[in-house]
Amino acid sequence: MKPLQHLNIIGGGMAGSEAAWQAAKVGVDVTIHEMRPTVGTFAHQTGHLAEMVCSNSFRSDDDEQNAVGLLHWEMRKADSVIMEMADRHRLPAGGALAVDRDPFAAAVSERLRAHPLINVVDAEVTELPDDGQWIIATGPLTSDALSKAIACETGADALAFFDAIAPIVYADTIDMEKAWFQSRYDKGETEEERKAYLNCPMNRDQYEAFIDTLLAADKTEFHEGETAKYFDGCLPIEIMAERGRETLRFGPMKPVGLTNAHAPNEKPYAVVQLRRDNKLGTLLNIVGFQTKMKYGAQTDVFKMIPGLENASFARLGGIHRNTFLNSPTLLNDQMQLRSRPEIRFAGQITGVEGYVESAAMGLLAGRLAASEIFGHQISPPPPETATGALVTHITGGAEAKTFQPMNVNFGLFPPVDMKGGRKNRPARYKAYTDRAKTAWQNWLAETALDAAKGAA
Repeated sequence: MKPLQHLNIIGGGMAGSEAAWQAAKVGVDVTIHEMRPTVGTFAHQTGHLAEMVCSNSFRSDDDEQNAVGLLHWEMRKADSVIMEMADRHRLPAGGALAVDRDPFAAAVSERLRAHPLINVVDAEVTELPDDGQWIIATGPLTSDALSKAIACETGADALAFFDAIAPIVYADTIDMEKAWFQSRYDKGETEEERKAYLNCPMNRDQYEAFIDTLLAADKTEFHEGETAKYFDGCLPIEIMAERGRETLRFGPMKPVGLTNAHAPNEKPYAVVQLRRDNKLGTLLNIVGFQTKMKYGAQTDVFKMIPGLENASFARLGGIHRNTFLNSPTLLNDQMQLRSRPEIRFAGQITGVEGYVESAAMGLLAGRLAASEIFGHQISPPPPETATGALVTHITGGAEAKTFQPMNVNFGLFPPVDMKGGRKNRPARYKAYTDRAKTAWQNWLAETALDAAKGAA
C-alpha cells in the first residue's frame, strides 16, 4: 500500500465540510483549516463546521419539479454528509427542507471530527499555499488577508456583492390572537407540514403604513467606493420596496393561498410569514425579510407587523460583504485555479449561491481532488445533471463580464425537446429531472473510486 495522500481544505463551511467527507471516505488524509472560533466573522455565532448563517432552509425538496430538489437527490445518491445531517435534523416546512440549524451543524462537526482521516485545525490561513493539494472553500466571508492573496495571484480585483440576514423572533412573544399557522395552499403531507408557517396578516392601510416607515428607516451606509450589488435571491426588503410599493406584496408578503383563521371571510391585503428556526419551535425567522436597516429602526418597523407588536428578537437582521471569484475566467472544469492547478476552489466563493449549491460544489471538488491524488483523474458530471449544470455554468458557461452568483435552476441545463410551452411545464421539468437522474447515476458508476485500488 502507498502511504496515504494528503488534501488540505481551507474553510469548514458547507463546501469544505462536504469536500472533506467525500475525500476521506475514499482513503485521503484530510486537514480542514477553519479559522473559527479563533477568528470570528460578522455572521457566524459558533465554532461549528457547516454553520448556517442566514436562512435555515435548503429550499424545495421536490426532486421531480424543482432544480434544487434534484440537487438534493443527487447529493443523497453520492452519500453527502450535509444531506444526511439535514435529513436527520429537518423541521416541518411544507415542501421545503428546513433544518434545525445548531444541532445540524453540531452533528456535521461531530461526524467529521470523529473520522480517523480528518483533522480539523482551528487557525486562519492568510497566504496561498505553495505545495500540496488544496481546496479553498472559504465562502462569502473570506478573510481580508486571504482575499488579498487570492486577488494578488489572479491579477484581478475581488468581486463582491452584499448579502443580508433575516431577523429571528422568540415564538412566545407573538400575539396568536392575530397570527395563525398555515402553509401556503395547505401544502404538506402531514398536519405539521400543513401548518409549518406562522402568518401575520395586514390590511391595506397597515401595509401602506409599513412601506412608508420601511422606506424612511435608517439603513446601513456603504463605504465610499463600494458598489452595492445584491444577489436577487436575497434582496433586502427595503431594496425590494424601493422598486415599487407593491413589490413586497407580490414577493415575500404575498397573501395568496392563505386563509386567516381568525377572520376567514376577510382576505388579507398582505401577509408576513415566519418559519420555525429550531426543532423546539421556540424561534421563528421572518421569511424573506433580509434587511440592511440599522438595529433601532428594525425593531420599530417589524413591530408594525400585526402579531409582532410586542415581539422580542433573538437576532436582528444585518448585512455583510460577500466575496466571490470571476470563476469563468479563473477556473477550469476541474475547479482548479488555471494559474495554480494544485489549488481548487469550492462553494460560494466560486459564484454559486445557496447552502445546497455550495455543498454540491464541495462534494464535486472533494471527489475531483481525491481522484487526482490517486492518479485517476475523472471528468466533471455531465451538464444534464444539476451538479454538472452548476459547475459548467461557473467554469465557462456564464458570461464573464456579467458573472453574478447563481442558484441552480433549469435555465442552466441543456434544453429538452418538449412541446406545449408554459402549459406543459410540469412535464418538461419532469423530463429534466428524469434525464438528470439517469446521467448522475451513470456518472457515479463510471467515476467510482475504489480506495484500495487507488492506494495499491
